[in-house]
Amino acid sequence: MGNDNYPEIGEFVVSTVKHVTDFGAYVELEEFEGKEGFIHISEIKAGWVKYVRDYVREGQKIVCKVLNVDTTRGHIDLSLKDVNEHQRRAKIQEWKNEQKAAKWLQFVAEETKTDEQTQRELHEKLVSEFGSAYTAFEEAAIEGEKAFKDLKINKRDLQSIVKIAGENIKLPFVDIAGYVDLTNNEMDGIEHIKEALRAADSISEVDGKDIRLEVTYTGAPRYRIKVIAPDYKKAESILRKSAQAAIDTISGLGGTGTFKRHIESTKA
Repeated sequence: MGNDNYPEIGEFVVSTVKHVTDFGAYVELEEFEGKEGFIHISEIKAGWVKYVRDYVREGQKIVCKVLNVDTTRGHIDLSLKDVNEHQRRAKIQEWKNEQKAAKWLQFVAEETKTDEQTQRELHEKLVSEFGSAYTAFEEAAIEGEKAFKDLKINKRDLQSIVKIAGENIKLPFVDIAGYVDLTNNEMDGIEHIKEALRAADSISEVDGKDIRLEVTYTGAPRYRIKVIAPDYKKAESILRKSAQAAIDTISGLGGTGTFKRHIESTKA
């Protein structure tokens, strides 16, 4: 957002069509309270437009690109044709997410008996730190209170944010797999391999409750390690840590181990 609650040039904005004329359409900017903009007929669609109503109608929600902002006159020029389908969908989703976050902050305020001014300041603080209030709730769902360690937020508000985030945000999870080949020719080699597998399995206990790790036997000398985690980066890290723990353990007991990354990965 720009200064004095005006959008910035080049920004995408969600708008509601208020009035359609022969030469364009007047819209209300949903994210900028009290602000209206105008889409000239030449910015409705690429090419010649005969009737504006063939493309927009009163009450319709659309995404526009800001072409010019005149704060002295309170005038905002917009373009509809400069927004492609991908940009439109992304902006609509972002707007819907922020509406959800605003509602969740109301829940926080009700739960902690916070006044409207304090609630507004909390919202601004979250947007300033995370880029959006919804992102703040996402981080709360993933990291808990740790996500806010550098922010000065009332303890009750913080606990409420984490609680409401956990209740409302379903985290995406991915699963990946890899294999370790473990061999040990010592007399008690089987016990050594079991010890190496226990070392591999213990990694999930160290790296958090949002990690699921499974170690299964696929046929000597191969063992499959499957990791389910919130994102690929974390899953990949845990997989390699687990495999390395097994390899280090078996090597220390006189055996050998190698890791092979399974090429397939899927969303859980």
